[in-house]
Amino acid sequence: MEHALSPATLAELRRPRPYPAVSVLTPTHRREPENGQDPVRLRNVVTEARRRLESDPAVTRERRNDVVAQLDRALTEVDLAHAEDGLVIFAAPGEHQVWSLARTVPERVVLSDTFLTRNLVAAHAAERPFWVLSVSADRVTLWSGGEGRVVQDRSGGFPLERRQENFDAERQMQIGEVPSNFRDEGTRLFLRAADTAMSTLLREQPRPLYVTGEQAALSLLEEAGSLARNAVQVPYGGLSHSGPEAVWQALQPVLAAETRKDTTTVVEELTSARGHKTFAAGVDELWQNAREGRVRLLAVEENYRTTVRDQGDHLVPAEPGDLDARDDIVDEIVEQCLETGADVRFVPDGTLGDADGIAGVLRY
Repeated sequence: MEHALSPATLAELRRPRPYPAVSVLTPTHRREPENGQDPVRLRNVVTEARRRLESDPAVTRERRNDVVAQLDRALTEVDLAHAEDGLVIFAAPGEHQVWSLARTVPERVVLSDTFLTRNLVAAHAAERPFWVLSVSADRVTLWSGGEGRVVQDRSGGFPLERRQENFDAERQMQIGEVPSNFRDEGTRLFLRAADTAMSTLLREQPRPLYVTGEQAALSLLEEAGSLARNAVQVPYGGLSHSGPEAVWQALQPVLAAETRKDTTTVVEELTSARGHKTFAAGVDELWQNAREGRVRLLAVEENYRTTVRDQGDHLVPAEPGDLDARDDIVDEIVEQCLETGADVRFVPDGTLGDADGIAGVLRY
């Protein structure tokens, strides 16, 4: 199942496809007893997708058989034992993908000429993805981090490894000539190459960056290029040769502190916006401003959800299952704001007070 949504992957998902491009969404659960319903819900929503394909006169038999076969293959790749909070299946003639999301999704089947991506986009933003670069004198390892985990990532040519020349360490220790790993020119060039490779990746996939390593390694990386000066430095050695659990444990206190600092900054910006008459709150007001490209900063409480119905000029509250109800309007707003260059931040529940779960700072 897929987890990482890069700009290139999103662009590929959004390109037009031969009709029908089928998007199947269903909420999933991480723990018992709630996860007991997941296999039944998944089976029912895929059955609904097959029924829609059978009854659509615009779908030829050949394409219907192709897409149904793709749905069947996708089902074999679903691993509900390791489910998160949402599952998305994309199927079109000749292709399929399965996405596991750390954010819930509405139960839905959509037939179109493009895949439905807004829930992926919102989940990706809510996950607050980040990079971790673990440096040492002989290895630089890249990790991709998100909701409660880090995994090794091989983007950008990582991990980088350096072959060091053999030398008589025992003799050098006896005569006091053991060179520091972080003073020789070879290490400096090695870390400069890592700085260049990571800077290139950040231009392609911008995320917050954390750099781990011994203090000497961090200092040399800072001298070798500009990367470390713009990253959060974590003086913790040995992680370039460690597993993801060790990296995650080392980062947890730093991530918690960064989250608190980020939340404080968001609240301060919203407070300032109230005084400058550039504050907006609630789904109706923010949906209108998002469509006009006026939102500069969007703040959403992590578990905020609401269902609305579009009455033309305004969105009004609705119940899930109502005719024309839109139960992922928050994800729609998130995607629209990101499309127009807004900074989207997810904050702990209760942070926004009387703003009803969603607030923003307008450009004008």
